[in-house]
Amino acid sequence: MLTKRTLKKGKAAVAVLLAVLLVTVLAIAGCGGPKPAPQQEAPKPEAKPIELKLAHFWPSTHQIETVFVPGLAKAIEQATNGRVKVVSYSGEILLKAAEIYDGVVKGVADIGISCYSYTAGRFPVMEAFELPGTTYNNSKVSDRVAWEGAKKLNPKELQDTKHLMIISTGPGHLFTKTPVQKLADLKGMEIRATGVTAKTLPLLGATAVAMPQSEAYEALSRGVVKGNIAPLETLKGFKFGEVVKYVTDTPFLYNTLFFVTMNKDKFNSLPPDLQKAIEDACAKYYEEKGVGFWDSINDAGVQFAKEKNVQFLTLSDQEKALWIERLKPIRDDYLKRMKEKGLSGEEVLQTIQELADKYNKEYK
Repeated sequence: MLTKRTLKKGKAAVAVLLAVLLVTVLAIAGCGGPKPAPQQEAPKPEAKPIELKLAHFWPSTHQIETVFVPGLAKAIEQATNGRVKVVSYSGEILLKAAEIYDGVVKGVADIGISCYSYTAGRFPVMEAFELPGTTYNNSKVSDRVAWEGAKKLNPKELQDTKHLMIISTGPGHLFTKTPVQKLADLKGMEIRATGVTAKTLPLLGATAVAMPQSEAYEALSRGVVKGNIAPLETLKGFKFGEVVKYVTDTPFLYNTLFFVTMNKDKFNSLPPDLQKAIEDACAKYYEEKGVGFWDSINDAGVQFAKEKNVQFLTLSDQEKALWIERLKPIRDDYLKRMKEKGLSGEEVLQTIQELADKYNKEYK
């Protein structure tokens, strides 16, 4: 028989059980119970590097494409922590040699490497660095003179792109079939030449034969011409060491400048930290690899020629002075043309000569 006391105890037990069930249900529902693992955010894709198209005219086998450009591209990529990538278009794939500067201005290429002389008349100040009559002992000298001189003169003609550096071939020399050590030896000799050198050679008594370097090997081997004027690297690069017997050192006759320049809008569109990184990388690369780059190529040409028993000749100081005096009309004509343009040719030539004297003493 149930008593009141028993009923009370039963009601209490039921209440406890209900409380336990309620707690259990709430726990299962998530109140105070285990929480689900937080959702992990999907990794953000890495930013694609900014790609800069670099155009030049040298073939894929030339050391500009196999050594210089890859080194420059790597320097820029490392300096920007991979945020900028340089892609090279060699052998006129993107732009013809004479179109490269304009192509950079217009943004067809972001960076271009070519010769100022391929666009005759466009660079009157830079033309002076290639005039005969200034002696450059080697490409270290002409590189320093060109880049430092361009920055010092800061001509208007260079303001439409962002110049990164200027390098050069250094001096060109006379390659001939018969020895040349005095002006009389040159009289009437047919020598392959183009541009300024085509005007230079007649003043020395030779006959200039207009012809690209690509045709000179056959012309020399067949006797169509008796000589050539070119940088020493071509003794191997164009195999001229096989078809000439003598090389006369003429460090005042020839020098060709190459610009390395960037589209100004493209450069200005980059964040300031990337602009600085590119400038710093190019300045460092110029100092470490750019200055004298052509000397290393020229050395290979000299070695190749010596293996072919080519003899290397020098001019006496008296003869050298006589040759330079004969070249004065070219410089006089330059001064006249600069005056007609309202530019100071005297300042340009003086700057070049002072820098040449300075660096010829440093790099003998």
